[in-house]
Amino acid sequence: MEPGRLIVCPTPIGNLEDVTLRVLAVLRDADVIACEDTRHSRRLLDRYSVTTPLISYHEHNERSRADDLVARMRGGQVVALVSDAGMPLVSDPGAVLVGACIAAQVVVEVLPGPSAVLVALAVSGLPGERWRFVGFLPRKAGELRALLASAVSETLVAFESPRRIGASLAVLAQLSSDRPVAVCRELTKVHEEVVRGTAAGLAARYADQEVRGEIVLVVGPDPRAGEDEDPDLGPALAALRDLVAAGAKPRPAAKAVAALTGASANALYRGLTEASTG
Repeated sequence: MEPGRLIVCPTPIGNLEDVTLRVLAVLRDADVIACEDTRHSRRLLDRYSVTTPLISYHEHNERSRADDLVARMRGGQVVALVSDAGMPLVSDPGAVLVGACIAAQVVVEVLPGPSAVLVALAVSGLPGERWRFVGFLPRKAGELRALLASAVSETLVAFESPRRIGASLAVLAQLSSDRPVAVCRELTKVHEEVVRGTAAGLAARYADQEVRGEIVLVVGPDPRAGEDEDPDLGPALAALRDLVAAGAKPRPAAKAVAALTGASANALYRGLTEASTG
């Protein structure tokens, strides 16, 4: 192992046996392991008799800790970076440290391994040729609606809180009731569950259901995306903007304008939301 470097190590998202042999070798040979929660990471290290010292590195101290870790690596030490689960930097701390290493010309190496994003995409059964990961879904209904409306021709993968999954599915169902969805819960763990269906069906299922555990939501392309779209939406879109500016709700207004002009209601709504978020 070459000295003076950062090695990003993905760790299991649930089942401790999913760790790779290469990751274990790096964790054993590194000078120090930077981790989100030392108590959480200790479970994995104890399982495989890894005794390398741990140092906390989380969202609240990553800027101050990055300077110390870069100094260690410039002095010849090998630092292994792990998060509580999965690939560091993917909705987890690590970007500040990697950026600091690049600025200091310290070598950064990333090992392949477990990722809840890819596991959910594969098990969902939804198209994987073109997809987008958006991290955690927005909490505000307007921002959530704009995001979901902007991703109609691709598969969308997101993390979601079990407390908000019902509300988020309800928003999606309002936009496109028959859009295919998979709710992936506790992946690779004992109580793993994957529920597939339409946005409307799953919104009804999770409306009043208490949900526990970690959730990855996978939303397939809108089956109506692209249908009857008018290549020139200018006049119709202008009329829609005027209605919304006058106080009309975007979705009903888009349907009304579509009925009058022959344009696609989905295309009009998407054009409106993309303009407002762009």
